[in-house]
Amino acid sequence: MNHSPLYLKSRYRPLEYVVWALALTAPFLLKDHALIINEIAIVALFAVSLDLILGYTGIVSLGHAAFFGMGAYSAALFAKHVMPDPLLGLAVGITTATLLGAVCSATILRGTDLTRLMVTLGVGLILMELANKFSDLTGGADGLQGVVMGPLVGRFQFDLYGQVASIYSLLVLIVIFILMRRLVHSPFGATLMAVRDNPLRAMAVGIPVSRRLAVIYTVAAAGAGAAGALMAQTTSFASLDLFEFHRSADVMLILVIGGVGWLYGGVAGAIVFKLMQDTISSITPQYWTFWIGLFLVILVSVGRDRLIRPWRWWRGAGANL
Repeated sequence: MNHSPLYLKSRYRPLEYVVWALALTAPFLLKDHALIINEIAIVALFAVSLDLILGYTGIVSLGHAAFFGMGAYSAALFAKHVMPDPLLGLAVGITTATLLGAVCSATILRGTDLTRLMVTLGVGLILMELANKFSDLTGGADGLQGVVMGPLVGRFQFDLYGQVASIYSLLVLIVIFILMRRLVHSPFGATLMAVRDNPLRAMAVGIPVSRRLAVIYTVAAAGAGAAGALMAQTTSFASLDLFEFHRSADVMLILVIGGVGWLYGGVAGAIVFKLMQDTISSITPQYWTFWIGLFLVILVSVGRDRLIRPWRWWRGAGANL
């Protein structure tokens, strides 16, 4: 039976099931490292959401942290003032980030990559200043404190070791990853890549370019909002740091490490980046950024495929994942 290229690309490979099964068992096998596993899951979701617009659509953004912070503050405020249920708070964080993404999508429909870069950065700076200004609500520079989360599905209380938090974040990552994977391998996803490769030709064949850009930008904002909500819920804290430029820069670096236009690149990059950050900062707290910077220079100079030659078969087998 002949299948379409989209169908073949969307089929799950056995190795994918193994990867996610190992991810879900990690909080049980590595209980002492549950907190770092939780961070990796959140950062991976954040990176995958950025890859939707950077890798699959060609939109360069330095303000993706705006949606991350919006999701975090929305979930934290909801837990503190309305209801501490994590799933409802997650839904609130996703909803507010989605609405913000829909509004901000109008800013990326015109102009060049440079103007989009500046506009997206400006949105993040504006939101950070607003969060600082309304300190009575957000806590300002001190952050939003006193956030207490209720038990997950009414049964599993968040523990100090982060085991419940890591399982929760991994499950959310898997669900959203599956949805995003299905999206990019759909006919809609094919039109996104056509827009990325040649917007004028895409427009000439009848693809509504502006509408596609607005929709995918909004979807990416929802993913970033989910990551932000998870961050606030699992740490019981939200601060202005969530809106800062370095958040957007870090997730961009993660995609450089893992590879753009490949959803698993965001996951792989998050694992490498967070493990390097955790390991190097424990050895040399003052100069860990130097070593990460050196690694990135080597990565770009030598080339990712050469540097990680033993795993090239995985990149080749999963290039369409």
